[in-house]
Amino acid sequence: MKKFEVLGNKDTRSGFGDGLTELGKKNPNVVALCADLTGSLKMGDFKNENPDRFYQTGIAEANMIGLAAGMAIGGKIPFTGTFANFSTGRVYDQIRQSVAYSEKNVKICASHAGLTLGEDGATHQILEDIGMMKMLPHMTVINPCDYNQTKAATIAIAEHEGPVYLRFGRPKMPIFIPEDQEFVIGKALMLNEGTDVTIVATGHLVWEAVQAGEMLAEKGISAEIINIHTIKPLDEEAILKSVAKTGCIVTAEEHQMNGGLGESVAQCLVKNKPVPQEFVAVKDTFGESGTPAQLMEKYGLTKTDIVSAVEKVISRK
Repeated sequence: MKKFEVLGNKDTRSGFGDGLTELGKKNPNVVALCADLTGSLKMGDFKNENPDRFYQTGIAEANMIGLAAGMAIGGKIPFTGTFANFSTGRVYDQIRQSVAYSEKNVKICASHAGLTLGEDGATHQILEDIGMMKMLPHMTVINPCDYNQTKAATIAIAEHEGPVYLRFGRPKMPIFIPEDQEFVIGKALMLNEGTDVTIVATGHLVWEAVQAGEMLAEKGISAEIINIHTIKPLDEEAILKSVAKTGCIVTAEEHQMNGGLGESVAQCLVKNKPVPQEFVAVKDTFGESGTPAQLMEKYGLTKTDIVSAVEKVISRK
C-alpha cells in the first residue's frame, strides 16, 4: 500500500477561497457573488482585492442565481457562494430554469456540505445535493477531497464552459494531494493500485479510503483506491478497467446512498460489467447535531466502515 505524505491540515473551503483569489488576479472576467456568508466561504480576499467584481446579495439566494445567469450572458464567469443546502435546495428552480436549461456559464460553489457541517444539525447538513445536481442536464458535478485539490478544481472550472456544481466542506482535513497535481475535470485519480477490491471514494471519504487501504493491507487485502473528484461526467473507463481486475467494488461518499456516487457507479456497472458492489453512504436518513467525528462514526462513514464493506463485498465474489 502506497504511503501518503500528509502536508498539513486545512479545510476544503479555504482551497476554494484561495483558488478564487488566484483567479481574481489572472482572469478579469471572473466575478463573485455571495449570499451573506463571505467569511464562511473564504471569499474575503477576493472581495478585498476586487471590490468592483464582488457582489454581496444578502440572504437572497434565488436572486443571486438570477444575477449570476445574467452576468454570464454578458460574458462574465460568475462564481456564487453559500452553504450547500442553500446553494441547491433553496434555489433549485432558479438553477434548473436560469442556469442548466440554457447552459449558462455559472459556477455554483457550495460549502459546508454533508454531515461534517457538524453541530448546525440536520436542517443544514444537506445529503441530497449531489443527486439533485447530477440529474440536471448540462451540469458538471465536482466534489474534491482536500485543500489542494479544491483549490485546483476552483481554478479549473473557470476554464470549463458551462454550469458547474463545486462541493466542499467546513472541517479541517489532511492535505495529501500534491500541490502540483493536475486537475482534469472528468478524469479519476488513481491513488493506489491493487488486485483484490476497488474502492472509489469522493470528497472527505477519500482520506478515509486511504486509511482503510492501509488497514486492509495489514490483513493481506490489496485495495485499488480511486479518487472520483468528478461525479458527473463520471470516469467510467477508470472504473471498468479497475473492476475488470479486482472483480468487486466499494463506493464511499458523504451523501445519501440514494442519488450519490454509488448510484452512478452502479448504473455504469449494470450497463457494462456487473460485479458485486457495497455502499458506504448515509442510509436514507437525515443527520443530527454533533461533532463531525461523532457523526461520521454514527452514520457509518469511517475507514472502519469501508474495511467492513470491503470484507463483505469480497465474500460475494
